[in-house]
Amino acid sequence: MGSPIRTISRVWLIALGALFVLPVSAAQRVQVGAAHFPPYTVRPESGADTGLLPQLVEALNKLQTEYEFVLVPTSLPRRFGDFKEGRVDMAIFENPEWGWKDIAHTSVDMGLEDAEIFVAQSKPDRQQSYFADLKGKRLALYSGYHYEFANFNADPKFLADNYNATLTYSHDSNILMVLRDRADIALVTRSYLSDYLLRNDKIGEQLLVSQRIDQVYHHYALIRPQAPISGEAFGKLLQGLRDNGQMLKIFDPYKIAIVPVPKG
Repeated sequence: MGSPIRTISRVWLIALGALFVLPVSAAQRVQVGAAHFPPYTVRPESGADTGLLPQLVEALNKLQTEYEFVLVPTSLPRRFGDFKEGRVDMAIFENPEWGWKDIAHTSVDMGLEDAEIFVAQSKPDRQQSYFADLKGKRLALYSGYHYEFANFNADPKFLADNYNATLTYSHDSNILMVLRDRADIALVTRSYLSDYLLRNDKIGEQLLVSQRIDQVYHHYALIRPQAPISGEAFGKLLQGLRDNGQMLKIFDPYKIAIVPVPKG
């Protein structure tokens, strides 16, 4: 019989040899910008992992092993520079109209639609016609957002001077401004309002929600030319999440519509 120590050494050498023979496949790291944009991303700079973007990234990583998607905190104003300088490879839940026209990118239609709607305090004589004309009304807006009624100009001074707008970094604050008569109209994403009313069910009867839509958010993923993943590859991953039901599971509770993606 051979020595037990010699046998263990032989097994160990064989195991080491196998490490050099077997191919090592490391996942390619894809850095995804995470800017505070509730309910999609909530306070990523403070380490919070709530919101729809973390759920989407988790689902993408569970779907495959070729890419590892990681969140990189940024902000609405800073995200353009982070994208151009390569600190992030991808911006998700974006639209090319929101300041991206002069920045090189590939856009991927995510097949997701949300909307920006108007809310006001409910009063006995107040009807939907209240939202038809914004002149003379005090607006509560979200700083950094691009609104269609303002031709997508997000400059705070322009909005304050031309639309009597107060800008904050909180949809909750804007809704409270309306309820406390400090603003006449707030603009809120439909997905956020849906979640807000679920959390604050008694407030729903105090608000008049517009049938008028400022804009429909048709969401895209924007990918940097030097990113480790192509637009075509990312589109296939999103289709995989549609096929396995994860897209519906993540977005349907927030009334975010899953719509067909054009072929080609």
